[in-house]
Amino acid sequence: MANELKELTSRAENYSQWYNDLVIKADLAENSAVRGCMVIKPYGYAIWEKIQRQLDDMFKETGHVNAYFPLFIPKSFFSKEASHVEGFAKECAVVTHYRLKNDPNGKGVVVDPEAKLEEELIVRPTSETIIWNTYKGWIQSYRDLPILCNQWANVVRWEMRTRLFLRTAEFLWQEGHTAHATKEEAEAETRKMLNVYADFAENFLALPVIKGVKTASERFAGALETCCIEALMQDGKALQAGTSHFLGQNFAKAFDVQFLDQEGKRDYVWATSWGVSTRLMGALIMAHSDDNGLVLPPKLAPFQVVIVPIYKDATGLAAINAKVEAIVKELKNLDVSVKYDNSENKKPGWKFAEYELKGVPVRLAMGARDLENGTIEVARRDTLTKETLPVANIAAHIKNLLDEIQKNIYQKALDFRTKSTIKVDTYADFKQKIEEGGFLLAPWDGTPETEAQIKEETKATIRCIPLDNPQEAGVDMLSGKPSTQRVVFARSY
Repeated sequence: MANELKELTSRAENYSQWYNDLVIKADLAENSAVRGCMVIKPYGYAIWEKIQRQLDDMFKETGHVNAYFPLFIPKSFFSKEASHVEGFAKECAVVTHYRLKNDPNGKGVVVDPEAKLEEELIVRPTSETIIWNTYKGWIQSYRDLPILCNQWANVVRWEMRTRLFLRTAEFLWQEGHTAHATKEEAEAETRKMLNVYADFAENFLALPVIKGVKTASERFAGALETCCIEALMQDGKALQAGTSHFLGQNFAKAFDVQFLDQEGKRDYVWATSWGVSTRLMGALIMAHSDDNGLVLPPKLAPFQVVIVPIYKDATGLAAINAKVEAIVKELKNLDVSVKYDNSENKKPGWKFAEYELKGVPVRLAMGARDLENGTIEVARRDTLTKETLPVANIAAHIKNLLDEIQKNIYQKALDFRTKSTIKVDTYADFKQKIEEGGFLLAPWDGTPETEAQIKEETKATIRCIPLDNPQEAGVDMLSGKPSTQRVVFARSY
């Protein structure tokens, strides 16, 4: 493990390589035999399960229920909403046949040409079309509304350049799809779910985010408005951490989903969709971790505390085991997840390095001298500090310490974002500052032409128009036209 740590590239040397090294060495994921796809390993999946469990609880608290819709979508469904198909056409994987057969030349198996599908099937890149085709059979009157469905699923978007968790051809996510009787109700749902995502990001991922609205060019294909949460990674690049879309009546019209309102009039249903994905794993890694490995917020760590015994012989281990058993019980009674690693095939130093690399928030160590003195060593992963404390009341101390670590990780990320967020007024200043990374608050004239030129020349995009944006009279730094507000620019993942 010590050698593995030496092989972990530093962030200053090569941030991208540091990220790749860390994902692999911390046992989170690895590339699979299928190009562009990943294997999420047990430790990585345990973090995803915690993300999933918490979000699922938050969705259900807001009245949503889970359902599941097909992986395969008839090609004709994508033809019904023009902007939607245009947005996803280049990323779609297509099923054309339904059977294989043995190669008559004895070279394995081949596609049976006689088994061509009458209509090709698209492997789900997102589910608006199949869900709205389904909703048509569910909705007849206002009494059937609202429908508040979410599904946990996998999707496929054919990516040529992939990175583990951040961009893969197949990834895991949740996608909410709701149907409403009024525009106002759908708009309120869009903002409500954006707030749920922001709450989760800040209070569980320990990730400060900006809530905002995407420009027309960055909007989800088929939406009238896309809201988002944007986070800043340690290399100064932005990462879109979640989106919530107001779809208007676009998909209801495309699939003829109408309802009879309370006045007996027919109208099209109003829609939203919203989602986050395993990309949050990438955000978690890049926002908090350091050159020693992962730094995990306690609320999402697979186990929050690890206890390592230090002993010379079986008698010493047995004595420590007896003492630690009581500590483990006390911690579990306080809803603290704990692992006692008394395995005999690894030395304590190896274990220390392993759990530091894996980002376990608190490490406890107990040796013969601690046993005599009634003490235990407590090490924090976030600050890499250690102290020796009495065993008495250690469980309550650890419970409070985990809360402190959660807050400290968030505050560190917030301080970094604050330091890395600056106002710019001239294009020359903008081009210089964008090379340094961070969020740049700059005046924008509101035109897609200016937005596109800035993106072409600097690779920076408008990440969002913040929802709490104050009006501010100014001049666009590129076009010289009047501007009414500053927007958030950054280079991004």
